[in-house]
Amino acid sequence: MTFDPANFAPEHFRWEFAGGVATVTLNRPERKNPLTFDSYAELRDMFRALVDARAVKCIVLTGAGGNFCSGGDVHEIIGPLTKMDSGGLLEFTRMTGDLVKAMRACPQPIVAAVEGVCAGAGAILAMASDLRLAAPNARTAFLFTRVGLSGADMGACAILPRIIGHGRAAELLFTGRSMSAEEGLAWGFFNRLSDHVLAEAKALAADLANGPSLAHAVTKRQLDAEWAVPIDAAIDMEAEAQAQLMATKDFKRAYEAFAAKRTPEFQGD
Repeated sequence: MTFDPANFAPEHFRWEFAGGVATVTLNRPERKNPLTFDSYAELRDMFRALVDARAVKCIVLTGAGGNFCSGGDVHEIIGPLTKMDSGGLLEFTRMTGDLVKAMRACPQPIVAAVEGVCAGAGAILAMASDLRLAAPNARTAFLFTRVGLSGADMGACAILPRIIGHGRAAELLFTGRSMSAEEGLAWGFFNRLSDHVLAEAKALAADLANGPSLAHAVTKRQLDAEWAVPIDAAIDMEAEAQAQLMATKDFKRAYEAFAAKRTPEFQGD
């Protein structure tokens, strides 16, 4: 079934779609927007479906009520996990990892708008986004060690060092302490801070949505793929990708607009 962003009605979070921008809002504000087994799965399935949703150009990910996400729900996830057998535990951890894989595989840029609490799996959702904007009160904690688990959760040991460096990532993953918004900005985790973070995230997403969606998809793909290859191979990969984009109608439109001194209108073809 084709994903229809205009009529998508998720059960476990809010969805808004306008002007090519989809806004996904985690919506359990009374508990600081924790995740459940069902919301993990629904988010994973949504990001998988977005691979073929050409009308969606960019995604904003945020939380309701002044907080981003407090992680896995203590009563609805953590408690049941203590009673599962090894097979059930592995099924769960693979599902949560599949959510991050789906976020990385969807072609649209994901802009996280982070306020207040951003902890555990919530910190992972921010980490797995492509761009991160934060309110000054944002507190980000990869607190798995606080419950006797490793920092190796949902790709954190692979992705976080790429964003902020090995030593800083190691400190956060070993200690589970909170990273302030100012630290996150200085360390490169956050792209910017704003007193109006959701509005600014939506404005950034609208700018991206008006840009060349095919080219953005290639940029996102290559940012991930090129970490795993030597520099020479990466240069060859970029040559092939850029040559393919030079054959698109969007590239021709951009040239014609430049020559006519007007703003190009990209159409994703």
